Formats: sequence, structure tokens, C-alpha cells
Amino acid sequence: MAYGFDVVDLYRHAADSVAQVLDGAKPGDIPYYQSTKFELVINVRGAKAIGLTVPAALLLRADEVIE
Repeated sequence: MAYGFDVVDLYRHAADSVAQVLDGAKPGDIPYYQSTKFELVINVRGAKAIGLTVPAALLLRADEVIE
């Protein structure tokens, strides 16, 4: 199970920052972006391999379930 930031969202904001620098903005003037979008990924196969049962309620809340 992993809970972390959404990589696609992070890359999108990084590309926006690069575009601003290429347009002439000073890197120090660009605000720091802290990710606000997170995702929950659960590996059910891995959980079963180590003898864990993942509750159905948690599986429903997950953004991605690896079977």
C-alpha cells in the first residue's frame, strides 16, 4: 500500500515553472509548489502473499488497486 503525491500533477506544475523561466521569469520569483493531490494505491496480491486481508472499505477508497 502506498499513499503519495500524484506524479502527473507534480510534472504538470514543474512544466509550468519551466515555461515561466523560459518566458523570462526569475526562478526566485516563481512560487514553490507543494503537491495537494494525493493518491492511494493498494497491492492486493502483495497483501495476500504476506497474509494480510485488506478491508473492502479501504479498497473502495483507493485510487488504484493492483490485483
